Amino acid sequence: MRVNIAAAQYDISFLESWQTYGEKISRWVAEAADKGANILVFPEYHALELASLFGQAVYSSLEKQLAAMQTVRADFMDLYQSLAKQHHCLIQAGSFPVRLKSGAYHNRAYLFHPDGRVDYQDKLMMTRFENEQWLIRSGDSLKCFATEYGKIAITICYDSEFPLLARRQVAAGAELILVPSCTDTLAGYHRVKIGCQARALENQCYVAQACLVGDAPWSQAVDINTGVAAVYTPVDRGFPDNGILACGEWDKVQWVYATLSLAAISDVRSQGQVFNYRDWPLQDRFHLEAPGILPLP
Repeated sequence: MRVNIAAAQYDISFLESWQTYGEKISRWVAEAADKGANILVFPEYHALELASLFGQAVYSSLEKQLAAMQTVRADFMDLYQSLAKQHHCLIQAGSFPVRLKSGAYHNRAYLFHPDGRVDYQDKLMMTRFENEQWLIRSGDSLKCFATEYGKIAITICYDSEFPLLARRQVAAGAELILVPSCTDTLAGYHRVKIGCQARALENQCYVAQACLVGDAPWSQAVDINTGVAAVYTPVDRGFPDNGILACGEWDKVQWVYATLSLAAISDVRSQGQVFNYRDWPLQDRFHLEAPGILPLP
């Protein structure tokens, strides 16, 4: 099966109204769908531009904007659910801060199916900013989703830097991992990029990263954004020698497109030059020896 994917380099806007947001997202989705994209990936926290709808007292407060965002969550979900059906595509709608019944917030990545179904993956590994300043808490479950385009997983930004998370998703059948990301420094971008490439290499799977770009000085949460969206692959025969199938221009507002061959994933796992995916369990055979005094040569 061949699948066309689009990963967003998305800019944060200051919105005049909900209608302005709906029109913006509809344009983005229509553009990708017109290019034949079956799967669309938006960045982490791209929904936070909605905080601009509530006035300076709200968007200038990390706490107040989280509460205000809950009033538009149903509209957010209706919009993406409608667009996924209309364009018959799978939309990973970045992430949205969701308040639970307990009062805690999770960073939630929704997945909207063409048939109307909605799934989600909560972020599991929280950054210092989320933990210490924003008080957004970790989710508690790791998922792998069955879609008409095969099994797909989501690891949100910092989650991509932890190999056991992706490994468990791949063990459950995922051949494509979607990584919505939000980074405000070059170091942060490269950490996520390196994590994505490592996950593609060690699991012999595709990894698609979307990112926020540009500045939004009005926002307390996503004021500075930098990065490049890309699609990463195994580093083996039949794939790019550098493991990069597609990559955007630095900080440019754009979609990044690629065509994936899921059959190629099966082939490389069974006939590749190396067997990273198959050989992963072999690591468990080796244990660190107790420290001792090495003999002199």
